[in-house]
Amino acid sequence: MSMASPKPDKKYSYADYLQWPDEERWEIIDGVPYDMSPAPSTKHQAISMELGRQIANYLRDKECQVFAAPFDVRLPLNEEKNEEIFNIVQPDLSVICDPSKLDEQGCKGAPDLVIEIISPFTAKKELNEKFNLYERSGIPEYWVVFPKFNVVVVYSLDDEGRYQKSGEFTSDQLLSTKLFPGLEIKLEDVFR
Repeated sequence: MSMASPKPDKKYSYADYLQWPDEERWEIIDGVPYDMSPAPSTKHQAISMELGRQIANYLRDKECQVFAAPFDVRLPLNEEKNEEIFNIVQPDLSVICDPSKLDEQGCKGAPDLVIEIISPFTAKKELNEKFNLYERSGIPEYWVVFPKFNVVVVYSLDDEGRYQKSGEFTSDQLLSTKLFPGLEIKLEDVFR
């Protein structure tokens, strides 16, 4: 059963989201629902798995954890109760270093890192709505992966809380970040 077309005058919340069918995947950004079909491509999934593997290996014996979609990240604007949250996203990969943000439903609060893998169906949302939401939510780093070009662009929050492009990495490079000293992502393996 699909959700009825969103009503333009209605703002959807986590309470609504919990009522929707489990077999459907949705995100809500500023109260607006976004259908997450179709399923990601094989290349998208392979990139996600390899990035997740390399990050998880680095995080072994550290407090941070990496989670792959589907994994709900609730981004409250203030101190809203769960059911009042209007931003629920499922980044391709999320790294959370504060265990108090984790619960049985996923993550409540800003992850330390989110990674989105761009597809033709998601590009506008990832580069506009999600970019702005992640910046506003204070997520320290946002990695955008462009499979078509074998490129990862890293955005980091500056002192004013705005994303600045802090790196652009291609498949023949190692991706490193100040956020996780010593982490080096071998992009040749990611884009294989």
